[in-house]
Amino acid sequence: MAVTVKECLELQLLEVETLLTMFPKKGEINLDEDAVPSVQRYLRNADGALPPQLEFSMADNIRTHFLFVRVCSVFKVKVELQVRLPHMYPHVAPQLYARSNALRRQQQLQLNTGLASHIGSLDSGEPCIYDAVQWVKDNSLPYLENSKISSESASKEVIVKEMLHRMWIYSHHIYRQELRKKIFDCAKKLNLTGFCLTGKPGVICVEGLQENCEEFWRIIRYPNWKHISCKHVENIETEGSVDNIRLFHAFEDLQFQAHGDYGLRNDYHMDLGQFLDFLKQHRSEHIFQILFGVKGKLSD
Repeated sequence: MAVTVKECLELQLLEVETLLTMFPKKGEINLDEDAVPSVQRYLRNADGALPPQLEFSMADNIRTHFLFVRVCSVFKVKVELQVRLPHMYPHVAPQLYARSNALRRQQQLQLNTGLASHIGSLDSGEPCIYDAVQWVKDNSLPYLENSKISSESASKEVIVKEMLHRMWIYSHHIYRQELRKKIFDCAKKLNLTGFCLTGKPGVICVEGLQENCEEFWRIIRYPNWKHISCKHVENIETEGSVDNIRLFHAFEDLQFQAHGDYGLRNDYHMDLGQFLDFLKQHRSEHIFQILFGVKGKLSD
């Protein structure tokens, strides 16, 4: 007999409740406060629209050590597992991604390739998030040690360079509170700075590590944000931290003077002259023509 979405969501709630019991400490599981209630509301009335997919992250500290010339350093490294459960999970595979600031890009890729292979070998239809957490915990150490060793070698031989990735995203409009909340939560989780300009048009800028920017872009346009496009991408190489060359120090909520009828409808246009002022203050006035196809005129 075919499995229904309702049956899958019921299993997901049971698994999340079990995980919260097994990992009760603050910071071990980060779950949006409305995630579970939205699924519960759907289960009480399955005639409505499907709830958002359950998303959460799980963090664990892994003890590791490195031995250099008779000196042994022992410390804990934080490894985070990001989880997204499709509506038909556990009868389809979950979307999992393990990350750690202690891992270099190549080691992180290898770790996630191994995790995907392990999850693919398990029986379909069975909850597997705890199994994934244990696999990451049991298998991260070699990648962490290789990352540390390669980092130590690189620091002695060459200057380590990082790449700042900056994406300029245009949307016909951005109004909905739940969408804005998703944008801000995602930027914070991925350590991205920039801004979100609400209204019509809507503009988003994010800057940070490339993999984090690309993950942000993947999440916010899912499942079907039609009127959105990435207009421009900038890559800037630096010999120090990417934090030193960011144009923005936080992820800002831009609200400028509006024009138009917004009494009964969410249909108001932002003052683009003020927006151009803002871009100029952040050394980005050239982006105005890229976004809108015309040269901007500064407001009085």
